[in-house]
Amino acid sequence: MTATMTTTMMTMTMTEGKCYIKLRHERKHQISRMEDLVLTGRLSKLFARDRHAGPDGSYRVTSLYFDTPYDKALREKADGISRREKFRLRYYGTDINYLKLEKKFKIGGMCGKRSQRISTEQAQALLEGTLELPSEDEPLLLELYSKIQGQLLRPQTVVCYDREAFLFEPGNVRITLDRKIRTGQSPQDFFRPDLCLLQVIDPFTVLEVKYDEMLPEIVEMAVQVPGRQASACSKYALCRRFD
Repeated sequence: MTATMTTTMMTMTMTEGKCYIKLRHERKHQISRMEDLVLTGRLSKLFARDRHAGPDGSYRVTSLYFDTPYDKALREKADGISRREKFRLRYYGTDINYLKLEKKFKIGGMCGKRSQRISTEQAQALLEGTLELPSEDEPLLLELYSKIQGQLLRPQTVVCYDREAFLFEPGNVRITLDRKIRTGQSPQDFFRPDLCLLQVIDPFTVLEVKYDEMLPEIVEMAVQVPGRQASACSKYALCRRFD
């Protein structure tokens, strides 16, 4: 596997009133089921699994993406627009009481993410289109609310998959394997992931490698998949094919 395409993940922290940006890189690939089996066997011998994993080493991720009536987020992704963003709700496993609102953005080849905890009641209001004006101490939800009013953002597509994650502390490396990417038939399936039965790229797996300044050599060697090139792979775009 080569680093022919590297994007940058940004996280922002506040120190003494100043905003500092920490760059984080990401590589993304689609690999076959056989490549997945070989790679997983290798990674499990070298790195620790995510502590949130279940007995089989994986956990479920369920997201609900927002878009405009004219598919702004989807079209900007397809057109390679350098400055773009998308909003999503997300929870892990079956715990719908721990919900996050996230905004992913890309600016000139750099990517970042902001997130905020929200309540189940707020998430349901977003699904029903009845969310009231949030308070100023919920800035991300307030931003989404303003774009619901101004851009007519609406819940669009549920994306559900099984993730296996490996960690390596030097370089703050996180390796994820996303399998059985599937979607439902309506945004209401967000709270009913067992109804998300439309599998989109079987039998492929999406491999992602995230790290800070440099990728340690041991990880570089461990994630090698001969003949595979890094490529743009949007799970949201894949699931939109079923609209």
